[in-house]
Amino acid sequence: MSKIYLIPGLGADCRIYNNIDFHDHDVTCVDWIEPHKTDTLTTYAQKLIYQYHIKPNSIVIGNSLGGMIAIEIAKIIAVAQVIQISSIKTIDEAPWFFSLLKIAPFYKPIPGKVFNRLEFLIKPFFGHMNEADNWLFVDMLKKSSPVFLKWAMDATLKWDNKVIPKNVVQIIGDKDLVFSYKRIKGAIIVKGGTHIMIFERAKEVTKILKRILKK
Repeated sequence: MSKIYLIPGLGADCRIYNNIDFHDHDVTCVDWIEPHKTDTLTTYAQKLIYQYHIKPNSIVIGNSLGGMIAIEIAKIIAVAQVIQISSIKTIDEAPWFFSLLKIAPFYKPIPGKVFNRLEFLIKPFFGHMNEADNWLFVDMLKKSSPVFLKWAMDATLKWDNKVIPKNVVQIIGDKDLVFSYKRIKGAIIVKGGTHIMIFERAKEVTKILKRILKK
């Protein structure tokens, strides 16, 4: 059985996977490490491979930003599979506002610590959350490294990947306001799933993951 590595999304930590049942699989959660200011998603992926001893034939599961980094990992080592949840494979699947933010990067002058308190701007894109999930969302953002948040925002917008590694599976919601399923080909579509469906539709996502991992 392949070892599974879980990578969270921007502003999140490994608790993002709390509601997903991985049964008896050997799972390691990847915590964010501090990036160097010159890091790209590619060089950062290499650092995660070293830090967590990710080996060929592993399975890498990434949520949102974590899915993009999972792609970069798969370009460096021959993983058994990449499973993306609410994420994109290439820059061609990126939303229109990526281009806008490249032209007008309003976030750059904002101090890193302010990023931790911008949940009111981010939450509308993530979909409805119950009280417990909302608390966790806010807590994860508040505890995220300001240095990492600002770097990750910039590195994500500079990501220009057009290479799709072998054995990539995408799970995307048709109500995702961050990454539109209409720009993605061949994904498993979760009806009613939002960008935070890893929480709100955890049972359904777990069933899909179980089916994928059985193959």
